[in-house]
Amino acid sequence: MKIKYLIVAISALAITSCATKYKKREITDSVMQEIYEEIKTPYKYGLVMVPTDNSYKMDCPSVFRKDGKWYMTYLIYDGRGYETWLAESDNLLDWKHLGKVMSFSENEKHWDVNQKAGYISLQDLTWGGSYGWEKFDDKYWMSYFGGDSKGYEAGVLSIGMAYTKESPTKPHEFQRLENPVLTPKDKDAKWWDNSTMYKNSVIRDKDKLTGHNFIMYYNARGDSLNPAKGAERIAMAVSNDMKTWKRYGDKPLINHHKGISGDAYIQRINDTWVMFYFGAFWTGWNQGAFNRFAVSNDLVNWTDWKGDDLVKSSEPYDDLFAHKSFVVKHDGVVYHFYCAVNKAEQRGIAIATSKDLGKSKLNFVAPPEKKKKQ
Repeated sequence: MKIKYLIVAISALAITSCATKYKKREITDSVMQEIYEEIKTPYKYGLVMVPTDNSYKMDCPSVFRKDGKWYMTYLIYDGRGYETWLAESDNLLDWKHLGKVMSFSENEKHWDVNQKAGYISLQDLTWGGSYGWEKFDDKYWMSYFGGDSKGYEAGVLSIGMAYTKESPTKPHEFQRLENPVLTPKDKDAKWWDNSTMYKNSVIRDKDKLTGHNFIMYYNARGDSLNPAKGAERIAMAVSNDMKTWKRYGDKPLINHHKGISGDAYIQRINDTWVMFYFGAFWTGWNQGAFNRFAVSNDLVNWTDWKGDDLVKSSEPYDDLFAHKSFVVKHDGVVYHFYCAVNKAEQRGIAIATSKDLGKSKLNFVAPPEKKKKQ
């Protein structure tokens, strides 16, 4: 009988342990403050990637680790549109360009001929974890937004998927699905994404909190009355195979009703999900563009942080915009990568950190001279 009771007690303990493990954490003000204290980066190291001349701009870093080295995918805009590039580093501070992973198309009939802005998918999202780029179906995946119009985020932009079976640490062209997976012209397009679509970030929903294998967070512009004049909001879509996607929910996840809320990037900090994202041109904010965060216990409902910006304009190299987060924690230090834009509209990639690591010696090249009025 004692053995029987012992078995029952052990089983009950195991059940309690599992219940505790997966128990949703209430998102209180103290939890929000706790997260802020963990992720804040008050020290600006400075620029770590800059254009070598003023004919192009850098944007949107995504960082991963493989075989003891760090790698970054990032965007280059050269006047025609976006292409996606790759760089490597030994220490997260000093970066070397490697080459392209998604280039302009030679075929003018491609829906994404002039725009291919890519972001890594299915990364290990554990805070302070491996930051490895995980596979699905024996492939490394990238989601991206693309379009056929020339210019800075011009025309109607849609979301596509690309993949490779080769190592993502070597510059080579990813293979793209023939057609976009989400577009503003879809029959099931919502009022918040019926104008154009932008950055997208795909994670694996291991516990199927949404009932699906994968979640895509994306920002898009839209409106119920005038889509072209609408705000930019963060929403979500779901998939089971990385190829077929459908919108999820009946409202955006992050919505400030004016300006931009965009570029979501997800991390799992202990028992809580954290979404890093940027805001711009909100009512009541004096800053042009700045980095914020929100917190969730189910990947669907998000509580917005009400305190100080994580990163905002404060230096000559980011005095116009300081936005578009990618945040990792390594060896006890938080590295907050962001897009730095100065008033001369030069764009590069900068870092703020949780520990004072000194100052970068990298600077933008001399800004272009403004033409004098005749």
